Amino acid sequence: MAGRGTGPDFVEALARGLDVLCGFDEQHRTMTLTEVAEASGLARPTARRLLLTLQELGYVRTEGSSYALTPRVLRLGTAYIGSLGLWELARPHLEDLVRQTGESSSMTQLEGSDIVYVARVAVARIITLRVEIGTRFPAERTSQGKVLLAALDADTLEQTLAQASRSGLPAPPPLDRTAFDEELSTIRARGWALADEELAPGIRSVAVPVRDGSGAVRAAMNVTVHAAETSVETLTAEHLPKLLRTAGEISADWALTQARPQVEIAALAEAPPAAG
Repeated sequence: MAGRGTGPDFVEALARGLDVLCGFDEQHRTMTLTEVAEASGLARPTARRLLLTLQELGYVRTEGSSYALTPRVLRLGTAYIGSLGLWELARPHLEDLVRQTGESSSMTQLEGSDIVYVARVAVARIITLRVEIGTRFPAERTSQGKVLLAALDADTLEQTLAQASRSGLPAPPPLDRTAFDEELSTIRARGWALADEELAPGIRSVAVPVRDGSGAVRAAMNVTVHAAETSVETLTAEHLPKLLRTAGEISADWALTQARPQVEIAALAEAPPAAG
């Protein structure tokens, strides 16, 4: 907590900002200003200034009257993914899916109006856009983004789409909101989304949600193909069922991990054997 530094070069303001970030964890995905202040041991005005600074930098976002971390904290290291345990759980499943389909597969999360890649298993293909961990694309133009947008409530969706993309790509044409809202409604009903050369020529993908133990959509995963090699029919008839099964397995593993009393088991393992 803040206030423990003793060296002459100790920067208290930086320590307090890190205290705010570290207050979020598996049990505290969202917190109000009061909860953040209590968790970090800060006065409410100080906590508020730090939260607003972190929000402007993109590390924190608002969810109604509460605050939550964004995937941008990946830039500080691997703490964000590690806290979720998502990559460790997803990797063998993604690798198996890629072996089955012969196509690349990725996982993303939503940050503002963009998707951010947090996991990827790729195969050699000639594509028009380079993708790596941390890559951002406008959510509305991708299958994974559509899945994540479809999971938002109406107010959050409006706030999200109102934010400018930070992907660095040219601004897309204005959305036809009537058609887009209808597409999101269809995605919610059927459980998957398609993007057919909407992000770039030649890129076609299908995506499905990944859920945590509460059933909330926390990520999306896809199968990406080259449009000249794989038709929409093949993508949805052959690859989609495998993708749905894999996402279900990851979600089930994630729920099991969240429910497992890991601390208690570790403590028992370290305890000396009972006298017999």
